Amino acid sequence: MIEDQKIQLSLEQLNQLLADYPAIKEFQEIQKQAKQNPRLLALEEAIKQAQKEAVQFAHYGKPEAEKEAIRKIDALTQEYNQHPVVQLYRESLAQANELLQYVTQTIQRNVNQAIEEGTKHASED
Repeated sequence: MIEDQKIQLSLEQLNQLLADYPAIKEFQEIQKQAKQNPRLLALEEAIKQAQKEAVQFAHYGKPEAEKEAIRKIDALTQEYNQHPVVQLYRESLAQANELLQYVTQTIQRNVNQAIEEGTKHASED
């Protein structure tokens, strides 16, 4: 029970350290900007609508209208991907992901090392 509490406390401390890390804070701020950006929201909605239209056109056997809807989807997606906030979001996501991968690998390495040492000591006894 006490060991579980120590682990839980350590996890909470790690979460707080990560939340306070500049790359994570930057990612969260950019994510917030992206979710509140009216142009991005409008583009997302337009892409969804064009996707629905493409599916309907395909269902009703209208290949030319479907092709046009797909061209519209491609153009809207390209505009979305080129938006500065989306580009910043992706860059900050990559940085945050690198940090989390580093932390995860470090924890995994330390846990594996502790297990190996525990197994080594147990076999010596």
